[in-house]
Amino acid sequence: MKLPPQLENLRKELEATQKLYLKITPSFSNKLTIWESKFGGEPYFPKKLDYPKSPEGNPLILLAQINFSETLLLDNFPKEGILQFYIDSYHDLYGMNDEDLAEQKYFRVIYFEEIDLDEKNLITDFSFLPSIDDPDVILPFIGSFALKFEQKHEPITGGDYRLEKIIENFVSGSKEKLDYYDLLDDYFELYEGEEHKLGGYPFFTQDDPRMNFDETIEPYELLFQMISDDDADIIWGDMGVGNFFIQPSALRNLDFSQIIYSYDCS
Repeated sequence: MKLPPQLENLRKELEATQKLYLKITPSFSNKLTIWESKFGGEPYFPKKLDYPKSPEGNPLILLAQINFSETLLLDNFPKEGILQFYIDSYHDLYGMNDEDLAEQKYFRVIYFEEIDLDEKNLITDFSFLPSIDDPDVILPFIGSFALKFEQKHEPITGGDYRLEKIIENFVSGSKEKLDYYDLLDDYFELYEGEEHKLGGYPFFTQDDPRMNFDETIEPYELLFQMISDDDADIIWGDMGVGNFFIQPSALRNLDFSQIIYSYDCS
């Protein structure tokens, strides 16, 4: 693990934060099946269920779909099934409610533990979805992307709220004269976490919203992150990022009802 010289005395503590995660690399494709992992495109969705809509009745748009039979194994994550992330394409904040980040009205996270491979039981006509030609439609990207998954490890990222306390304690206990903000900036340059990913630690252009959560509750960890990506022409507002968080106990129980969704940009 690479560290700024001023943080070498924190090596053991920072190395202990390392996590396994899946880096996601998208590549544009319009030839994806409804079962495949993807950004955008047409989702897997059984006809017998109600398609997700906003309170105003607008059908939500698929942001991402993960088919876990296509991914590498990741601690605590499902080993099979399909996990989906939807957002309202008519919402100014891509479906995020900045007053209640867990309110799944303008975004939705849906998990299908069992997959129906009979296409006649699935929605295949998605002409009811908002058109990308509608000037009121706001999305981070246009089209659909196939996904490649790669197992990687990373330590706590520079934007994670817990890093601040680690460095605060280090500065206050050091006999040297250290600048707290310089140390944060130096670390952030090495470990910013700016990747599409499942698991691991988040990247932010602003502050980590979890820093204001009740400290007595189980901490929320990163479930899924989609960044702005010039190579894939994915842009969240002013080069921002979308993050979805979950408590580990809920993830183990495959309970995606209390997801925290955060979007921020420069």
